[in-house]
Amino acid sequence: MKNPRMIFAGTPDFALASLSALVEGGIVPVAVLTQPDRPAGRGKRLTASPVKRFATEQGIPVMQPSTLRDAGIVSKLQALEADVMVVAAYGLILPQNVLDIPERGCINVHASLLPRWRGAAPIQAAILAGDETTGVCLMAMTAGLDCGPVFASASLAIGADETAGELHDRLAKLGGELLVAKLGDILEKKITPLSQDESAASYAGKIHTQDARLDWSQSAVDLARRVRAYNPVPGAFFFVDGSLRVKCWRAAGITAIDAVPGTVVASGPEGIDVACGSGGLRLLELQLPGKRRVAAREFVNQLDLAGRELS
Repeated sequence: MKNPRMIFAGTPDFALASLSALVEGGIVPVAVLTQPDRPAGRGKRLTASPVKRFATEQGIPVMQPSTLRDAGIVSKLQALEADVMVVAAYGLILPQNVLDIPERGCINVHASLLPRWRGAAPIQAAILAGDETTGVCLMAMTAGLDCGPVFASASLAIGADETAGELHDRLAKLGGELLVAKLGDILEKKITPLSQDESAASYAGKIHTQDARLDWSQSAVDLARRVRAYNPVPGAFFFVDGSLRVKCWRAAGITAIDAVPGTVVASGPEGIDVACGSGGLRLLELQLPGKRRVAAREFVNQLDLAGRELS
């Protein structure tokens, strides 16, 4: 099937990588599904998703339903007579009657090595768990959460200091490359999808801002992972004097510190050292409210944390 009639469903930059790879490979969707425009920025102006902006530039028709459970939307999708729907980080649940529309089904580009890390935040979950490798999968979509059989996968090593944002970009690129390489064989039924091992499944739930708060009673290893996992969104944070919220964008574990967890035992140009439940965390890049991110050497001139207890 050289030129399939495809619907593409996706919203953020992760999805854009797959859509742009398809278009560059000569596979242009007949329509794109993406989330409705959302308020963004300080002015809360309605902003189109990265996928919508790209599709509009390419002259691809865009649909932005708030739900796929509307009969009128289902009829419009059926009228497209699609061979396949490719889904990547779309953000809306596809009901069974939508999954059944394309003749060759729906294929999801997922940012983990399924069945590990099904769900909304697999990239962050992999870093938080200390996984050494992760990857992307092309999965046949079913009614369950990321539990369909897998057509193909590709893996990569997670860098020791890699943030979620950096890993996201590498996985997005890998997902687009895998999709273009395998889509033809999938549609021509040259690849038999393999069922997932349910006993090995793990889940990565949605991220909430409070998840990114640093709990100094935890180990330095876990806190360093938390800083990486929540960079850039929502950004790890802690409080000074119980009310001043400071974000931490880069940190590293150091040897054990004999002090109450949360105590700043050293503060200088090389970093700000904080006692943890186990070991110590050296804060390397921080941000005060309303200020830009700065390295520790500059931050210590903005706020002296020496000897203070953080919460």
